[in-house]
Amino acid sequence: MAESMQGLKRTHRCGELSAVNVGETVTIMGWVQKNRNKGGLVFTDVRDRSGIIQVVCEEGTTEPALIEKAASLRSEYVVAIVGKVARRSGAVNDKIATGEIEVIPSELRILSEAMTPPFPIEENSKTKEEIRLKYRYLDLRRPDLQRNLKMKSQVMTLTRQYFAEEGFLEVETPMLGKTTPEGARDYLVPSRVHPGSFYGLPQSPQLYKQLLMCSGVDRYIQIARCFRDEDLRADRQPEFTQIDMELSFVDVDDVIDVNERYLKKLFREVLDVEVQLPIQRMTWQEAMDRFGSDKPDLRFGMELTDVSEVVKDCGFGVFTAALENGGSVRGINAKGQGGMPRKKIDKLTAFVKDYGAKGLAYVAIQEDGTVKSSFAKFMTEEQMQALIAAMNGEAGDLLLFAADKNKVVWDSLGALRIELAKQLELLDKNEYRFVWITEFPLLEWSEEQNRFVAMHHPFTMPMEEDLQYIESDPGRVRAKAYDIVLNGNEIGGGSVRIFQDDIQEKMFHALGFTDEQAYSQFGFLLDAFKYGVPPHAGLAYGLDRLVMLMAKQDSIRDVIAFPKIKDASCLMTEAPTPADTKQLEELGLEVVTEEK
Repeated sequence: MAESMQGLKRTHRCGELSAVNVGETVTIMGWVQKNRNKGGLVFTDVRDRSGIIQVVCEEGTTEPALIEKAASLRSEYVVAIVGKVARRSGAVNDKIATGEIEVIPSELRILSEAMTPPFPIEENSKTKEEIRLKYRYLDLRRPDLQRNLKMKSQVMTLTRQYFAEEGFLEVETPMLGKTTPEGARDYLVPSRVHPGSFYGLPQSPQLYKQLLMCSGVDRYIQIARCFRDEDLRADRQPEFTQIDMELSFVDVDDVIDVNERYLKKLFREVLDVEVQLPIQRMTWQEAMDRFGSDKPDLRFGMELTDVSEVVKDCGFGVFTAALENGGSVRGINAKGQGGMPRKKIDKLTAFVKDYGAKGLAYVAIQEDGTVKSSFAKFMTEEQMQALIAAMNGEAGDLLLFAADKNKVVWDSLGALRIELAKQLELLDKNEYRFVWITEFPLLEWSEEQNRFVAMHHPFTMPMEEDLQYIESDPGRVRAKAYDIVLNGNEIGGGSVRIFQDDIQEKMFHALGFTDEQAYSQFGFLLDAFKYGVPPHAGLAYGLDRLVMLMAKQDSIRDVIAFPKIKDASCLMTEAPTPADTKQLEELGLEVVTEEK
């Protein structure tokens, strides 16, 4: 039977008590982690978000009725306990912060009884994620998830403090906005007042923050909710949070400076980790050539080597055909892996096929210096030795090659590099390697749409020296865009924005927009620009991904209180669900069942 807490007031959280409190009478409240009845001696571990404290009822020091009540406690009962803090009579528990002390109760109230939970509430739970997400309110009681939520809260608080001190104003932008066909798919919200019309939930506050620059806000910051109706992966969610900013009268270096100092403060205060400034910068081209990725992980080597020149005259058709088609031949050196079994190499070959590669050529250098290779018969001894030398191959090394169009070679070897690093346990979660990637291509060709699309968005400023190519050779134009990458994850990205009419017009034309299409989508922004627009630039971080890396988690679901699963549904609330017929009628909507 549940009791009232009337007349009681919590004095301390469980994990806040220490030897300093010995002799004090305290009131704690929380959940029963476990209860051990030794017959006349009852040990109860009480837990709240701060930690665990042991409560001890013993014959001779505790009233019999209280011992009996303590013995009746079950896991996850909610209790209030008044008692005296004492040094532990038994062994000290070094595993918990309150391990030196215990509470000897004088009063115990059961505030709420609990059914047996469907899984144990414990750190690093081995319970299937589907079950834990169905009972997320129980899952969130786990100390590791509590720590993640606490860290995220701390990051958000520090972010607001830092940017306020740097002269930024926090401004909220609308959730109900205009739909934008460019980029990812919008979530649509039907309007009851305007039948047949829809709002789009924001994929980012991009247009609004640029309008705020036109409004003279000067420096804007927002911890903004964003929505994208796209196919999900482990690090994607249909709704997520951005640390979103925009600054007026700045260029690339100004945005990078304010953000480097932000990251330094954040990592020092939250993790006690020193970020060395300035953070390394690398152009997009260099990142692709060296790592096969525009979000390179710098915690280990195994860089790509372009061997196109070395193999251009060899007899191996796979290599020469790729070069004749304008592609390249590149390789990575897996140091000390020359003895890798053929079966494992075949698995790596299957792995790169997911990234468009047709296969993987290899050279395994044995410890005695002999060479095993999938293509040795097509090469002369001199050509093979020249190839090994170009790759810095030594006894015991495994050399892996891809030959195709550059994009395929980069994608496949870039992914292979990370896969090998995982297998060889080269990724240290305690190491934080930042890098700025700069000078992205402004546009990329979309086979699907048969036109150039913006690599970031249509308002990204081209580099001044490349403006001359925007009409004649759009693929050559580099952008004043920059991403901040941490341990192979893009945690933030941004760019200097176009603020001159003539450049924006050329950009729209390069994207295949007619003036009418551009105006119909972005007219309000283009109109605003006619009334005096300052040069401006911005950046947005994925807050969830940043906290995931800081908390050393593998999935952003572990730093989001109520995440969705892969099909964008919520196992706990069962959202999305069909709408009531009356609601649909009010909105002028009808759900049409698709014939199978």
